[in-house]
Amino acid sequence: MVMETFCAEETFALGKRIGETVQQGRIISLTGDLGAGKTVFTQGVAAGLGICEAVNSPTFTIVQNYEGGRLPFYHFDVYRISDVEEMEEIGYEDCFYGEGVCLVEWAELIEELLPAETCRVTIEKCLQKGFDYRRITVEGLEVENI
Repeated sequence: MVMETFCAEETFALGKRIGETVQQGRIISLTGDLGAGKTVFTQGVAAGLGICEAVNSPTFTIVQNYEGGRLPFYHFDVYRISDVEEMEEIGYEDCFYGEGVCLVEWAELIEELLPAETCRVTIEKCLQKGFDYRRITVEGLEVENI
């Protein structure tokens, strides 16, 4: 599925709709350039899961856990990972194969760790269509109600 958004609120809303329907055990990989809207999309997913606390990119902690929604939410930002072995050190498998939902920003950096059934979301900017325009591609997720 390919969707277009024209402001941060629409990107958030798409993430929220996915968060409302995503099921336990789902891993969502998220790719896009700096400033593409990955964190805004992630905040929407968290809102859809019922997470009420502020969600920010965990760039220096690698993973942030949120327990207040309908499912646990594990938000990874692997931008600073220099070797996939670092993921083992933080216990990524407990999150990937646990009872919650994982979202991994900069997922292309740990591609070899992602299961085949990972939902893949790509956010792209196109300045010719406007500063806030985003083309969001979602693969591997049933999106009938989105």
